[in-house]
Amino acid sequence: MNIGIDDLPIRDELRGKSPYGAPQLDVPVRLNTNENPYPLPEPLVERIAERVREAARDLNRYPDRDAVELRTELAKYLTRTAGHEVGPANVWAANGSNEVIQQLLQTFGGPGRTAIGFEPSYSMHALISRGTGTGWISGPRREDFNLDATAAAKTITEQRPDVVFITSPNNPTGTAVDADTVLALYEAAQAAKPSLVVVDEAYGEFSHHPSLLPLIEGRPNLVLSRTMSKAFGAAGLRLGYLAAHPAVVDAVQLVRLPYHLSAVTQATALAALEHTDTLLGYVEQLKAERDRLVTELRALGFEVTESDANFIQFGRFADARAAWQEILDHGVLVRDNGVPGRLRVTAGTPAENDAFLEAVRTVKKEQNA
Repeated sequence: MNIGIDDLPIRDELRGKSPYGAPQLDVPVRLNTNENPYPLPEPLVERIAERVREAARDLNRYPDRDAVELRTELAKYLTRTAGHEVGPANVWAANGSNEVIQQLLQTFGGPGRTAIGFEPSYSMHALISRGTGTGWISGPRREDFNLDATAAAKTITEQRPDVVFITSPNNPTGTAVDADTVLALYEAAQAAKPSLVVVDEAYGEFSHHPSLLPLIEGRPNLVLSRTMSKAFGAAGLRLGYLAAHPAVVDAVQLVRLPYHLSAVTQATALAALEHTDTLLGYVEQLKAERDRLVTELRALGFEVTESDANFIQFGRFADARAAWQEILDHGVLVRDNGVPGRLRVTAGTPAENDAFLEAVRTVKKEQNA
């Protein structure tokens, strides 16, 4: 019997939808998932092994349910690097920033409630909203992919969402949002009805601009979301975290699963935080490579969206999907996010970036021949 998903008694809002994911293809150069291309340094690998070995002695016991040590170290990291003092009571950690978002939507969204994001943006915001029974509203962006504060605030006032997502830097465009715009949208959200405003800073360490973390001061309905997947080169770790008023941290614990962060995850994350300076050195290298790619792509005649992230949106292509395939045929995997006429490339190592640039040069020549 040939049975598909839609033959099962799934929820109506999930019918016809596709799971999130990027192609995982075996090609020489993979620049499609915004990973940090640099392997963890050997001293950190050794420290992880030590930390995990220590944790393994107590694996017969449940891990620290509240991850107090980890939250304390994350708070120190944010205080040192993001320009605003926070303590462990302000910080919560989960399995990747996606679980942070899920817990926020389980707590502040849900059936009968709505969330808004300004698209194109991170597609998991909409996907997790659907998964939690939260209605999704797609808000407007300008033609240059930046946010129009007046138009966005007007939409919030009209739609009165329960959760507002502001992604800075934005994925897939790479554009950042300034503090004044965030404040304008926060004020609109609180005037319409008290709503949670989530600033997703997954790529914050790569930005030209300072973190928006200081804005949480005196704003109990403002949350900053971060991840260790990008700047820390720890995508395989799956560790995300938020910073907010302690009441928000208390609230998400109403829906978190018990012992949701394993002892191994906590030990690995703590080891990584001990090597912050080394890992942020890789970030500086990637920022330089990102800027080089922007310059080179523009010299080739491509339109490039200003980027504050570790990736670049470029185009325009008459057929983005065909261009994606042509670049892939030259051994380089980039991302087709469905933005008309545009593709996205992750900043890789210098050698990977050289291979990408050679591929797009060749494709451009072939298209112009």
